[in-house]
Amino acid sequence: QVQLVESGGGLVQPGGSLRLSCAASGIIFALNSEGWYRQAPGKQREWVATITSDGTKKYADSVRGRFTISRDNFKNTVYLEMNSLKPEDTAVYFCNVGSVPNIYWGQGTQVTVSS
Repeated sequence: QVQLVESGGGLVQPGGSLRLSCAASGIIFALNSEGWYRQAPGKQREWVATITSDGTKKYADSVRGRFTISRDNFKNTVYLEMNSLKPEDTAVYFCNVGSVPNIYWGQGTQVTVSS
């Protein structure tokens, strides 16, 4: 079975940084595409970033230049490095892997940006 375990969320001041991790079992990240999504209270889940099996990276306009997605194939883990955080980045962040119909999601980790 596929399981994604996320970690790294927490409380940070505006302008600060956090690194989120998503460790996988039951699937090989290097053979798939992975993504990060987020959902703020009262809002729909939105796409944040993607890294494909060949290493191509894509970002939403709202985070481009501040966030970096990466993958460690030896650890079978994807990361989201978040810099220059803003209060509007506050959300539950989710990672996923795969393609329709076999898409798997992590449990989510809370990121709160507040002074």
